[in-house]
Amino acid sequence: MRLFGITGYSGAGKTTLLEKLLPRLIAGGLRVSVLKHAHHDFDVDRPGKDSFRHRQAGAAEVLLASRARWVLMSERHGAAEPSLAEYVAHFSPCDLVLVEGCKREAIPKLEVHRPANGKPPLWPDDSYIVAVASDQPVEMLGSTPPCWLDLNDTEAIARFVVEAMQLGNPETGRETHAVL
Repeated sequence: MRLFGITGYSGAGKTTLLEKLLPRLIAGGLRVSVLKHAHHDFDVDRPGKDSFRHRQAGAAEVLLASRARWVLMSERHGAAEPSLAEYVAHFSPCDLVLVEGCKREAIPKLEVHRPANGKPPLWPDDSYIVAVASDQPVEMLGSTPPCWLDLNDTEAIARFVVEAMQLGNPETGRETHAVL
């Protein structure tokens, strides 16, 4: 598996970009998974549900399963956050894992940057950012990123990811090769 990060500040459009990027990559024959890092406590479970009650009763893990999907909820109970590699180890084999968030990880990343948000760019301080997707041309951003891509040109971004990760062509579905 190869890892490629999509990073940027909240509200920049990371999730929206992934929603548009995933179908293009998948249509090209790639098997793609996503790791979404949350910066706060979150819960996919609901009070009153059996799985919630099992967790409240002290279960270390609860696997909620149906024929359509399954989710493993693992209670951390104050333990240190797992490493990126530990999270990725839970995935089934795939060609590419897109990592949303995880700003500080040492993986190639594309920064989604919107100057209108008033946040400074991340690329000047992160050598792992290999490209920036923005809604403004690079000349408007002040400093020069490693590679600028139009945030609205999902096709070009998909091509960039495939080429950067040496995965094959998402347009033709050419055979992929993947190793972590």
